[in-house]
Amino acid sequence: METVSQTLQGVPLNHYILFCTLIFSIGIMGVLIRRNAIVIFMCIELMLNAVNLLLAAFSVHRGDPSGQVFVFFVMALAAAEVAVGLAIIVMIYRNTNSTDINVLSRLKW
Repeated sequence: METVSQTLQGVPLNHYILFCTLIFSIGIMGVLIRRNAIVIFMCIELMLNAVNLLLAAFSVHRGDPSGQVFVFFVMALAAAEVAVGLAIIVMIYRNTNSTDINVLSRLKW
């Protein structure tokens, strides 16, 4: 009989790993393919959320709350990243009237 920590309340750990891999892969593809700065920013946040979910799943699986504490710190870092990143995107939009990253080459001079 499997314990609760092995199935994470009905869902096996392998399903969490596959789900987080899928979410992280979608984030990577969004960063590599899309040219809109806001979409790229959201894909980076998607990758961070996939890692957070996997950290929490492994933390529950091992029965050690240190992974969940680490998730809290990653979320605090992501909140700071959102504040700085959105400020940069707003300033780029004010200077170029576009959020397309190909337009950023005009900011060199």
